Amino acid sequence: MENIRNFSIIAHIDHGKSTLADRLIQFTGICDDRNFQDQILDNMEIERERGITIKSNAISLPYHSNDGKDYILNLIDTPGHVDFSYEVSRSLASCEGVLLLIDATQGVQAQTLANLYLALEHNLEIIPIINKIDLPSADIERVLEEIDSELGLDPFTHIKCSAKEGIGIEEILEAVVQRIPPPQGSAENPLAALIFDAKYDSFRGTIIHCRVFEGRIKCGDFIKFMSNGATYKVEEVGHFLLNRAKREKLSSGEVGYIIAGVKTVSDVHTGDTITLQDKPCSQPLPGFKEVKPVVFASIYPIASDDYQDLADSLEKYKLNDASFIYEKDSSTALGQGFRCGFLGLLHLDIVQERLEREFDLSIILSVPSVRYRFTLKDKKVIYVDNPAHYPDPTEIEKGEEPYIRAVTMLPERYLGAVMKLCTEKRGVNSSMNYTGPGRVELSYEMPLSEVIYDFYDRFKSVTQGYGSFDYDVIDYRESNLVLMDILVNGEKVDALSQIVHRERARPRALLACERLKEEIPRQMFKIAIQGAIGSEIIARSTISPFRKDVTAKCYGGDITRKRKLLERQKAGKKRMKMIGNVSIPQSAFLAVLKSDTD
Repeated sequence: MENIRNFSIIAHIDHGKSTLADRLIQFTGICDDRNFQDQILDNMEIERERGITIKSNAISLPYHSNDGKDYILNLIDTPGHVDFSYEVSRSLASCEGVLLLIDATQGVQAQTLANLYLALEHNLEIIPIINKIDLPSADIERVLEEIDSELGLDPFTHIKCSAKEGIGIEEILEAVVQRIPPPQGSAENPLAALIFDAKYDSFRGTIIHCRVFEGRIKCGDFIKFMSNGATYKVEEVGHFLLNRAKREKLSSGEVGYIIAGVKTVSDVHTGDTITLQDKPCSQPLPGFKEVKPVVFASIYPIASDDYQDLADSLEKYKLNDASFIYEKDSSTALGQGFRCGFLGLLHLDIVQERLEREFDLSIILSVPSVRYRFTLKDKKVIYVDNPAHYPDPTEIEKGEEPYIRAVTMLPERYLGAVMKLCTEKRGVNSSMNYTGPGRVELSYEMPLSEVIYDFYDRFKSVTQGYGSFDYDVIDYRESNLVLMDILVNGEKVDALSQIVHRERARPRALLACERLKEEIPRQMFKIAIQGAIGSEIIARSTISPFRKDVTAKCYGGDITRKRKLLERQKAGKKRMKMIGNVSIPQSAFLAVLKSDTD
């Protein structure tokens, strides 16, 4: 155990975590140049396309140190986006130290701070690393000042590197060996292993990723999950190299995988403790903080026959994404589906894309919403995240919506544009702090519902990509909330209903009506698309009908002949409108979901 080091790389998005992991893997020689590819740990197609890390990935690196000893370095590469901070917290529970990566051109960003606090909560050794020193715009002196003033770390302990050019890689590995403590625990104690991730394999069942804190585990052992008491026989254990590498046993301090023929996906809970059936440990290991979804949307299959496939796919997907939650739901317009909880809009976008790619599903999402709190006149308090469960307006005493504290860090030249954007989004109680020459930390309290709509895209636009954004949910505050319905040909489309602030209802309704007008095909009768609050119509668009020229055969003669033909046509269209059904294409739902800046 003296020769094992467990560490993680944490940073703000796009500060070079995956590139640094690539260089560490190349330096330790477990991948030759012929098989190497950039972002080698990002094994999902969507990660490589977008250039972001979505899933934490573990790998064991053999390293021969300058002190003459051989070490096993267990590295966990983590995501940087605020939506995937739960992945980071799970990775940190399996480590003794972290490499805190800071971009030499951008300095300390919002998620750098957030990840630092996560590491401090776990009492981890923190090694600050300044990356991208090869760029002409690198300002190392400013970054050192920020490490001291904003992070409160000793700037003299930093390491300079360029992951792209391979500068400083050996110094980082030596620092990991010298400064990160070896794991504690004993192989003679009863087994206690923490599940920090899992993956479903259609041939082997569930592959469990775990960190062994106490004891040892080998093939043939009978293990027990402490959360539900389920027992299984271990078929294979091993380490993570580029591929799974089978080993005889896993001992305390090691990170590896267990295959035990777990066919039921729901049996494995991330954060659960594994122990031996015949020699169990006394109490489970402390798991991770409970994940709290903040954005809710319903997922429906485009073809109702695919409902069971969707149910099976969500169960398997849940194993790969512990922060995703779902329950059954139904809609008059879209049929049977599932109500799902997400950590943010990027998380929602990734879930949708992965379900479509990995499970070959055609799905549609309802309008995203947050969880509102309503106090009724009989003093009963209810939480509503689905517009279908909106209470009777006459019974509501007050409505409250979740507020967040948004912390943005940006160059001073964008300050005016960002303040204007935050004020538009009903931001209040602003505070400003100059963290260094030309850099501002701006804090606002604002409704979460405004942030999930289109805030992040517009924030990135007005700061030209130089701003960073992080948030925490703080409390519920009273707000004038209403249920906005969309009517097509007089019929309510429940999948497009939204709970909104009264001030925002008319702009949202106008936008939805215009989008639907563009997407719904014309019929032989006039179609009215309306936005309504209760019985009050607040917005309308009209799709004009196809119209045959019934007066074409009239040439000359009295005007009453034409009028009679037009009146007959009008009566026919009115009768058709009463019995006609308007089929809304899937593209219309997707168009309404897009923000008004798309």
